[in-house]
Amino acid sequence: MKTDSKLMDIRPADRMKGLPTQFFAKLVAKANAQAAKGRDVINLGQGNPDKPTPPHIVAKLQEAAANPLYHRYPPFSGYLFLKEAVAKRYKEDYGVELDPNTEVAILFGGKTGLVEISQCLLNPGDVCLVPDPGYPDYWSGVALAGAEMSFMPLSEANRFLPDYGNIDERTAARAKLMFLNYPNNPTGAVADSAFYEKTVEFAKRHNIVVASDFAYGAIGFDGRRPVSFLETPGAKEVGVEFYTLSKTYNMAGWRVGFALGNAKVVSLINEIQDHYYCSLFGGIQEAAAAALTGPQQCVDELVARYERRREALFAALDEIGWKAARPGGSFFCWLPVPEGHTSESFAGLALEKADVVVAPGVGFGRSGEGYVRLGLLADEERLVEAVGRIGKLGLFG
Repeated sequence: MKTDSKLMDIRPADRMKGLPTQFFAKLVAKANAQAAKGRDVINLGQGNPDKPTPPHIVAKLQEAAANPLYHRYPPFSGYLFLKEAVAKRYKEDYGVELDPNTEVAILFGGKTGLVEISQCLLNPGDVCLVPDPGYPDYWSGVALAGAEMSFMPLSEANRFLPDYGNIDERTAARAKLMFLNYPNNPTGAVADSAFYEKTVEFAKRHNIVVASDFAYGAIGFDGRRPVSFLETPGAKEVGVEFYTLSKTYNMAGWRVGFALGNAKVVSLINEIQDHYYCSLFGGIQEAAAAALTGPQQCVDELVARYERRREALFAALDEIGWKAARPGGSFFCWLPVPEGHTSESFAGLALEKADVVVAPGVGFGRSGEGYVRLGLLADEERLVEAVGRIGKLGLFG
């Protein structure tokens, strides 16, 4: 049978053309190309936890996978026991009361919810306030919604917090959604209660929904636990917080996250997910509940490990004269590039000449220029070796 050899003209929808370039995919491709040459590449440019999930959580999944109940479709919005588990964790860690039935949505990882909330709340022509630098997938959700972004510059002078006084009234009046992220990716900055009080006041005054990305909420240094946005009086009236097990329990590949707080927003996220998914595999939900309600020693050990890595890294940075501020949380370090370099030129040089991958700051927004992001996602010896390799390039005084 003959077939027409002419290829069909498949035209993507306009929304596909508006999507931002996947920055991290490009970064991985460059690193892989260097490794393919047989080079010993130290990849500190990604945000992928490097240690396995704690054994007791894995064991619970193995046990739960044999339960025939979980071989059927799960409830559309997930099992109540998992919602109760995250509510219990928030009560114990932050003193926040959450109604598991109305104030908790289960997500396929935090990233999914961060994209979905824009689709739930934004129309073409609406404005979303976005941190700059910030996590690039905020941009993706806004683009899919056909809305506009207004960037909030984060500067070292203001502790990498947005200054609401610099947002003009016209922009604030058009804004319907605002993303925040502390402990911060990429800067490692943390927010305090006073900042969140200003945030709630600003959001109420302008009728803006706050989306607090709390992915690194468990990782705080120097004996300080990061503050949850939901601890702030009035927070649930104006927004939600996105929480994930990826970083807290080294469960990045398990794809378990939550949207917590404002009941209306939670309801909208559940509604849109009803059209996309049929919730997570029940065995994963049971294992996730075990992570949240079981012993938390593994979390304490994880935070202590990142803090040891931070100290080893900064001791090495001091030796080569690379001056930077220590992060207060997350597993990222935000380092200024040497004089005469852009973030991309320095990252390219580090990869080509030192076989070290760092993420150019400009990939996180215009205000990220002049910095690179480095992850504490290798053992101390490799972190020190990476800094030593860069030091040999002679770029720091």
